[in-house]
Amino acid sequence: MTLVFATHNAHKLKEIQALLPTTIKLLSLTDINCNEDIPETATTIEGNALLKAQYIKEKYGYDVFADDTGLEVVALNGAPGVYSARYAGAQKNDADNVALLLQQMEGNPERRAQFRTVIALCLGKETYTFEGIAKGSICQVPIGNNGFGYDSIFVPEGYTQTFAQLSQEEKNNISHRGRAFEKLLVFLSNS
Repeated sequence: MTLVFATHNAHKLKEIQALLPTTIKLLSLTDINCNEDIPETATTIEGNALLKAQYIKEKYGYDVFADDTGLEVVALNGAPGVYSARYAGAQKNDADNVALLLQQMEGNPERRAQFRTVIALCLGKETYTFEGIAKGSICQVPIGNNGFGYDSIFVPEGYTQTFAQLSQEEKNNISHRGRAFEKLLVFLSNS
C-alpha cells in the first residue's frame, strides 16, 4: 500500500516512518511534488486535518492522511489549541511560541495540559479520523534538545522528563501522535 503523509515537517515524517510496517510505502508532499502551502483555515484541529487530506486527495489523487496537533492548556482555556503552530505569529517559530506560552503561564499554579492529534485519512472514496491524546503538564522552563514545538516544556503524565528529554522511541510509545497513528495502523491492517 502507498500512502501520502500530507506534511513537509521532517520531524513528523521521521516520527511516523519509525512506526510504519514495511508493507506501507510512505510518501511525503515533497515526494509527490506538492510544494504549495495547504490552507489550514479551519477553527478546529479535526477541521485542519481534514482540509489537508482532502486537498491532496482531490488535487493529486493519492490515498492520503494528514494530521493536525494542538497543545491545549487548562489555564489558558484550551489555548493555543488549533493555533499552536502560529501562536506567536505567522512565522511559526517554535522558540517564540514556547516563550509566549511560558510568559502567559508565569506565576500560574495550574499547569495541566494535553497534546491532541487528529489524523484524517482519505482512502478510496471514504474519509476517517483518528484521535490521540497525551495528558501532562507545562514545566517552568524549556528542558531537553529532542523533539520540536512545545516538547521542551511538556511533561507527560507519569514522567519527570519533558518530551524533549525522551528518546524518539520513548516518545512514540506515549505521544498523542503515536496514539492516533496506532489507531490508524489498526484500521489499515483490518481494511
